[in-house]
Amino acid sequence: MPRFHLKESKRQLTSYAGLSLIGQCCEAALVDPILDKAIPVSSGMKTSDLFKSMVGLISLGKNDFDAIEPFRTDRFFREALSIGKVPSSEWLRQRLDAKAAQLREHTDEASLRLLERTEAPITAHKGYVCLDFDTFTMDNSGTKKEEVSRTYQGFDGYTPIAAYLGNEGWNIGLELRPGKQHSALETEYFLERIFPRAERLLPADALVLARSDSGFDSACLLFAHADERDRLRTLGRSFDYLVKWNPRGQAATKHKPAWVARAEAAKAFQETRPGKRVALLSLDVERAWHKTRRSFRLIVRVIERTIDKKGQHLLEPSIEIEGWWTSLTEAPEKVIERYRDHGTHEQFHSEIKTDLDLERLPSGKFDTNDAVLHIGVFAYNCLRLIGQWGLTGELSPVKHPAKRRRLKTVLQEVMYRAAQFITKARQLWLDFGASARHIVPVFALVQDKLLAARSP
Repeated sequence: MPRFHLKESKRQLTSYAGLSLIGQCCEAALVDPILDKAIPVSSGMKTSDLFKSMVGLISLGKNDFDAIEPFRTDRFFREALSIGKVPSSEWLRQRLDAKAAQLREHTDEASLRLLERTEAPITAHKGYVCLDFDTFTMDNSGTKKEEVSRTYQGFDGYTPIAAYLGNEGWNIGLELRPGKQHSALETEYFLERIFPRAERLLPADALVLARSDSGFDSACLLFAHADERDRLRTLGRSFDYLVKWNPRGQAATKHKPAWVARAEAAKAFQETRPGKRVALLSLDVERAWHKTRRSFRLIVRVIERTIDKKGQHLLEPSIEIEGWWTSLTEAPEKVIERYRDHGTHEQFHSEIKTDLDLERLPSGKFDTNDAVLHIGVFAYNCLRLIGQWGLTGELSPVKHPAKRRRLKTVLQEVMYRAAQFITKARQLWLDFGASARHIVPVFALVQDKLLAARSP
């Protein structure tokens, strides 16, 4: 094996050239002029520098405050993100503690501006632009952080709620919650913030479908969906909803035969194989909320098995019931098919927790961790935008086709790309070398689009 000779030089190298695109995302979202005006400082580091430093860390899959220390003397980090001064870990923590409440509001707005100004693609699924929202768990066991408590997954942590728009999975809302909080609790306030954001990002003729699982089956939330549908209808816009039914007591063994009898009375059963028959019922069910009653469509599927899939005869029939609340007027089979794709959002949760390494949050204070998550939403959307523009077309170095790229792929193919950082004649250059010719057109394409979007 040959011996490699080692040497040092004055050349500036970087292993995360993709930060240059994150900095341009910040410019496209007008982070500096708007954030510094909204949260001014009398002296010291600008709020935009604090924000962009944290965005830079999260975009590289880091969230710990101490991770900022190696970048304090890194000129490329400063130049790529247009930062006047990189904060120390102590200063980063203290400023986030002090400005957490203000930052939450303005980081959400920065994400919306980024998607608006770049005209990010928001595509439909089978005719409907889907708005999926759900809670997920973040394991922070073994810590004494504020509001860490037992989650529905059986460990100590948080249970944040998130909303995603379109096939691309743009995040238009992510809020931290105590681990023990029920999914439906206070979700109506979350929807009050989310619905106008979807309306703002989508054209007037878009067909919108809000989807959620059975944890959000409550009269309060169904009324909120119906009210939003009525409001948008007066504006000439379309909005529908699809919520998984939580049968609660109806799923008890003693109630299941009644559903079978009801399906038989409606002559709805169809045999799909020997020993298995399926019935689909479309019902109008009245629900009450605050002394108001409204009728909602409920689709119920009843499955009865007398022979299992292996051909074994059962001593007693096996009965399953499940259902969906919906405003859609389509056939029950079509409605159920539309709900199946709702599970895609689980991948987006995973990307936030693992690819961005945001599962174990860095602070002991709840408000600060919430602010970090909101900043993480901006970083998430930046990476998603880079992936959609640079890694799904003909220029993509990833050859297998896809309608979107996982954030991990964006990190590997773009963010962690090595380059030589050159400053010459007041110009900044990135030299990717001969072995990365395939990635230069990707950087050029994304950069050109972001530069076009940043002008007022």
